[in-house]
Amino acid sequence: MKTLTWLGSPDRGEWFPPLEAALDDPPGLLAAGGDLTTRRIIAAYRRGIFPWYSPGQPVLWWSPDPRAVLWPAEFRRSRSLAKSERNRGYETRLDVDFGTIEDPRSLAAKISLIPGVVEHGIFDNLDELYLARAGGMERIKRALR
Repeated sequence: MKTLTWLGSPDRGEWFPPLEAALDDPPGLLAAGGDLTTRRIIAAYRRGIFPWYSPGQPVLWWSPDPRAVLWPAEFRRSRSLAKSERNRGYETRLDVDFGTIEDPRSLAAKISLIPGVVEHGIFDNLDELYLARAGGMERIKRALR
């Protein structure tokens, strides 16, 4: 029987249990506790592990299987993606208010029914975003309004 691993002191900030130790219920829950230092976040992302928790909870670390991990050095852009980039077929925005989602669970259920959708995330009250960069990690905080 698998048990949840509790992460300890920050001095072992790169240590995580093996991905095979993730719980089956809830699926993919690997560990709890620890901290959100840059060192630990980068170590987690490199292993396909991400933090996801609610206010008042300890940090929960997840690695559901299957999990998609894109390695930048191995990424090959398809012709259709290159065409979309040339034609400005997409845009990236940060800190955009899309309004309130009245029923997040209902929306999540509808998104899950779309063919080809493997995983999605609806984040409520997400105040920080971590972006991995070549020189380290960038932390973006939502501006207070």
